[in-house]
Amino acid sequence: MNIKRWIPRIVALALVAGGVAFLMVKKPWAKGSTPITYNTVTVGKGSIAAQVTANGTLSARGTVQVGAQVSGRVVELHADFNDKVTKGQVIAKLDAQVLKSQIDQASASLALAAANVNKAQVAVADADRQLKRQRTLQEQQLVAGATVESAEVAYDTARAALLAAKASSAQASANLAQAKLNLSYATIYSPVDGVVLSRAVDVGQTVAASLSAPVLFTIAEDLARMQIDTAVAEADVGRLVEGMKAQFTVDAFPGKTFEGIVRQVRNAPTTTSGVVTYDAVIDVENADMSLRPGMTANVTFVLQQVADTIRIPNAALRFKPTREQMQAMRGESGSGSGRRGSGNWAGRGSGGSGGSASGRRPDGPDGGAGSGGPGGPGGRGRDYGDKKPVYKLVDGQPKLVLVKPGLTDGSVTQMVEGDLEPGDQLVTEILGVAGPARKTGAF
Repeated sequence: MNIKRWIPRIVALALVAGGVAFLMVKKPWAKGSTPITYNTVTVGKGSIAAQVTANGTLSARGTVQVGAQVSGRVVELHADFNDKVTKGQVIAKLDAQVLKSQIDQASASLALAAANVNKAQVAVADADRQLKRQRTLQEQQLVAGATVESAEVAYDTARAALLAAKASSAQASANLAQAKLNLSYATIYSPVDGVVLSRAVDVGQTVAASLSAPVLFTIAEDLARMQIDTAVAEADVGRLVEGMKAQFTVDAFPGKTFEGIVRQVRNAPTTTSGVVTYDAVIDVENADMSLRPGMTANVTFVLQQVADTIRIPNAALRFKPTREQMQAMRGESGSGSGRRGSGNWAGRGSGGSGGSASGRRPDGPDGGAGSGGPGGPGGRGRDYGDKKPVYKLVDGQPKLVLVKPGLTDGSVTQMVEGDLEPGDQLVTEILGVAGPARKTGAF
């Protein structure tokens, strides 16, 4: 057999078989192929709020740490955790034996100083008499001038000793007063009306106040009025103002939302791992005492809010069909009963500028003459001004509608203008058509 003679015949048969296969393969959007389906979201109605979120910690607006100013052993405790105390109430006592002995020592020192003052006064009086006698004798020329000078020196010395004795007496008196004051510090009083948050000592424990005052109790002034210190990112802090409303939740009460008011946005920054945050202080009413100090609060600052408005899911605003999807939808529309291509993609609604209102199918899905439509390559440069295109399903077919967006909370957007009603289905994805990958960035 001559193989070279069969090679051209084999090649020709292969070409014929390939052509037949190509003609038999249908396009994905051709009649009889897998039907196109759409993923949709529903237009709703309700309120929308622009928000900033942050985390914070609940605390009492005023917290006082009660310490001991003297050292000693705790002998009595009159307050415990969660106890309500009043200003001036005795909450603890320290052992006063050592302090009382210090008072006795200071009293003895004061008595000794007083005796030294009396002794110095007697010495001054004696030196004064001696000086006067020597001056009288000098006038009678019975003593020399040196004797008179010696008497004057003795008098001045006695006066100086009297001043020193009086100073020592004053010092002893001050020491006695200090000892009595220290004794009064052995009884610990509550400085404010409030609730005991923590107790750091027990009976029998010795506290040392030589270097710093040890904290015995922490008292919250009023747990009915609390505050939240939040860490707000520097990118969001410029949007916060005093008096702004805030909402927050705590893990202790899932599903329950609390409210507060921004009292202060502090200028002092806090840097953690290179991230700069600022403390926004929120006032919170806690009349039922359900909130407790130290709870972690997930705070939402309400920047702006609208009520009873048409809400468009942002997924519908982000949707942009590819060229292949546009062609597939046009092909499916045209393969129907013959009338479907006359209106579903035409701009008969609020978004159909330039659309065809006649019975023929327009050239582009948006009713314009350009290829690809607004979402495809031929329409990505289409300028709708301040409006955005969305695709509403009407009788199972997508229809272009232009809407003017307003306030958004990141998931839904307010419709300021447009031909949408609650319950309308908006396309977010087309299934059954392979198309090139596309980016769907945030609206």
